[in-house]
Amino acid sequence: MVAVDKPAGLFVHRSFMDRDEIYFALQLVRDQVGQYVYPVHRLDRPTSGVLLFALTKEVATLLSEAFANKSKQAELESGADSVSQTSMMEKTYYALVRGHLAVAADLIDHPLKEKLDKLGDKNVSRDKPAQSAQSYYQVKQQASLPIPLGKFDSVRYSLVEVKPITGRRHQIRRHLAHLRNPIIGDINYGDNKQNPFFIEHFGFKRLMLHAQSLAFNHPITHEKINIVAPFDEQWQQVFHELEWPLPML
Repeated sequence: MVAVDKPAGLFVHRSFMDRDEIYFALQLVRDQVGQYVYPVHRLDRPTSGVLLFALTKEVATLLSEAFANKSKQAELESGADSVSQTSMMEKTYYALVRGHLAVAADLIDHPLKEKLDKLGDKNVSRDKPAQSAQSYYQVKQQASLPIPLGKFDSVRYSLVEVKPITGRRHQIRRHLAHLRNPIIGDINYGDNKQNPFFIEHFGFKRLMLHAQSLAFNHPITHEKINIVAPFDEQWQQVFHELEWPLPML
């Protein structure tokens, strides 16, 4: 396996959407390690953080099965305290969102319609029912800036840790938007007042969603593996300005 810390703005691999792009994570990793690598999951282009590749098709299949494993959902719904399934892949994300969440920790159980590309999925039915989708979140920090914006007299932010149970497209982004706490910098589901303010105040433009860690059992040795991507300089700038401590990695 090869794990990399993907920067925001980098595509994982070529697609019909990126004809003008030069760099892709798959090709960059392939050239660095000197052999073909197999992507076992994907991160949206604007999302930063841990991205995992396999060096063989066999390991890629095993890892892909771990990503697709939904045993944790059944365990959670049945009230179990731990997940015994050895092939489970636990993903942890951090998101900077608008506002202060009403509930500090909860399970978002909100079905999502499949997101389809206009060109790449043009022959796929648009009439499919919504798919089950679950994400567990926990608020880690909150802050307010005494700056009026729109109808509000201050700007409020929350740092949220999210552990997705299912793996629907844009799941975390759509789930947090469903709570009316969209991720800062999200041009698809975000706030058209907060996003420009963030760019002006903090001095950069990006989706504030970071794939912080992957935890799983090694597909061959069964050793427990935990891969962590640190927060980059822009994230650290936000922590500093909002007077938040860096999360323990």
